[in-house]
Amino acid sequence: MQRLRLRYTKRGRLRFTSHRDFQRAFERALRRAEVPMAYSAGFTPHPKVSYANAAPTGTGSEAEYLEIALVQQRDPEQLRALLDSSMPDGLDIVDAVEARGSDFSDRLEASVWELRLDGVTPQQAQQAADAFLAAESVEVQRQTKKGLRSFDARAAVRSLTVAGQDDGQPTGQHAEADTAADAAGSTGTDRPGKGACAILRLVVRHVTPAVRPDDVLSGLRATADLAPPVPAAVTRLAQGPLDEESGTVTDPFAPDRDALPEPIGSGISSAATVPGGAA
Repeated sequence: MQRLRLRYTKRGRLRFTSHRDFQRAFERALRRAEVPMAYSAGFTPHPKVSYANAAPTGTGSEAEYLEIALVQQRDPEQLRALLDSSMPDGLDIVDAVEARGSDFSDRLEASVWELRLDGVTPQQAQQAADAFLAAESVEVQRQTKKGLRSFDARAAVRSLTVAGQDDGQPTGQHAEADTAADAAGSTGTDRPGKGACAILRLVVRHVTPAVRPDDVLSGLRATADLAPPVPAAVTRLAQGPLDEESGTVTDPFAPDRDALPEPIGSGISSAATVPGGAA
């Protein structure tokens, strides 16, 4: 049995799809592409698909991951292209590798998030970020299935930086994410409009309970009374192993690529694309 790991996106209006919506769309794509899936045992067999740390509904993402099991060998890049052509625009399959090594979810140690705050100046955002980072702990509350829960949002944040709407040019995978969002036709709250706009970039460790971007926004409100006049547009730029020394999130597919030499004449690049890069 062959196992393949895929990276996919949620762009533009498709950020409002729930995880269950994506599952249905992906299983339809598997059938359309006639992928030789392995199935679970029992009275109601299901295709063997494992999802890892899906982003919340309403957030965009350039770095969502899943793993599938096949009963026949397939070329990862050819299968990726076939599945991508069967998915709706905005839910794009952008990378694929043959699975090697341990449980993939163990590699997803942190995420890089971008929060676009319309109506907030970079100066206001910087003051709030400084107050948040200076705090030893920032208690926030979130409604869960088990009721209202309090937890520390500060401990999970590895870094928090601020940029203005027109500050500099994006680079690396961050530039790829911005270009992809433009190509997907993002408008309104997806992209910064005219007027003041601050851009926050977070590197957040994956801890229990999970700290989400909206928890950090709640923490900024609690520590510095920062309250954007419109909801923040949130995009996950990357998730993967966290380099504690540099604070960067690296490519979770790198161990899979390194374990499998490039087939001669396949045309498949073995170079690792680092989702997120430096925050």
